[in-house]
Amino acid sequence: MGLKTASLSTSSRKRQIGTSLSEINVTPFVDVMLVLLIIFMVTAPMMQSGIGVNLPRAETESAPAEEGLTVTVTRDKYIHMNGSVININLLERRLQEHFSGKTKKILYIKADESLSYGTIVGIMDIAMKAGVETIGLVTEPEGKDVQKKS
Repeated sequence: MGLKTASLSTSSRKRQIGTSLSEINVTPFVDVMLVLLIIFMVTAPMMQSGIGVNLPRAETESAPAEEGLTVTVTRDKYIHMNGSVININLLERRLQEHFSGKTKKILYIKADESLSYGTIVGIMDIAMKAGVETIGLVTEPEGKDVQKKS
């Protein structure tokens, strides 16, 4: 009979050890996730800054479609294409490389309103030499209140 009491006491010890390990405290995990969420929510709007261009205003809105390429020309005549600054002398070659093998060759130009007409026509001429079939000019809607970017 002494053996039975000893076996019962060892099995009850195993149960006590097993129950204390089965509980997981998720509070620190939730705290870390909430801090990361707050950091993401604060920094995400800051990462969406674009190229500072004052688009000319028009009564109708002309937003570029997703299938074309958008080239941005700043007030200082810097040409931005696919997130990098392109020299005007290399623009034709870069456009040819971008549109090679594509059936639709559509280019949208977002140019600052202070640029001269001749500058825009020069860029359009380079694009036509590169094989671009359709060129669109992007404008800002007349009624939209937009801050002027410098």
